[in-house]
Amino acid sequence: MSNIELFTEDKLEYSFFPNSSGCVQFRIKAPHDAHIALSPEAAEVDPMYEIFIGGWGNSKSIIRKNRTKPDVAETPTPNILSADEFRGFWIRWSNGTITVGREGDVTPFLSWSDRENVRIEYIGICTGWGATGNWIVQPATSGPGGACGAQCWVAASSGEVPPSGFAGGEDNGESAYVIRANFNGALLPGKLVPSHRQAYVPWGGAENPVTEYEVLCDFPGQWLANSGSDIPPNAVPGGQSEDGEALYIGRTVHDGCLTIGKVQPSHGVLYIPYGGQELAFPDYEILCS
Repeated sequence: MSNIELFTEDKLEYSFFPNSSGCVQFRIKAPHDAHIALSPEAAEVDPMYEIFIGGWGNSKSIIRKNRTKPDVAETPTPNILSADEFRGFWIRWSNGTITVGREGDVTPFLSWSDRENVRIEYIGICTGWGATGNWIVQPATSGPGGACGAQCWVAASSGEVPPSGFAGGEDNGESAYVIRANFNGALLPGKLVPSHRQAYVPWGGAENPVTEYEVLCDFPGQWLANSGSDIPPNAVPGGQSEDGEALYIGRTVHDGCLTIGKVQPSHGVLYIPYGGQELAFPDYEILCS
């Protein structure tokens, strides 16, 4: 299924789409006030939830139930939206708990649990209060590798490969696996070569060995040819830089090896750990759901 691309006017009128998957992932370019409704019907009804991202002049985000104040949850989010670039987000709902996070972040910045446990069948999007918006909404999917970055990452160490580890590369005839690891304040995608008894991540111009890491498992994704900083909407977030920038999972052939590394959009390249170095490539394959 294709992504839904939509322009919303300054009208505070929701456009609804079916989605009972438990999550939605989207990108939005708007100066403020990106509004998302979670509803049992394709209309504004009671009960219903609303999430306002970048409300009140792009200063805070909230969760509201039944269009009624006071809001059930809120948090300061200064400048979370941009009128000049797309910003990515995910929303999950399960057993009455709603969580909202930035694309590439594992931890939500907004959450709330409701005892009523409303069954969500539709999502709605709109902008208002002086804002218009351009949206890219992923189609509703579920399970590992579906929307919202619902990948399965399994902790391992010292060359271990969990069952159903996702092999995305090759190193001198040996399968290399997609991993991520914490390193110098960042969460970095990289490669695991089991016979080396360690994984590697690219950072600071070097190929950095790590003995503890997480392996991507049970993932039915696909690799797409890509270049530069134009990231596909369904690209899989694999971590974040020490500055909070979302990083993606990429690979390229170098010196006869298919090597996995990190795609850093602000740099417009894929970085791979290889031969003790961090090497940059403007053309690469990127992992997508």
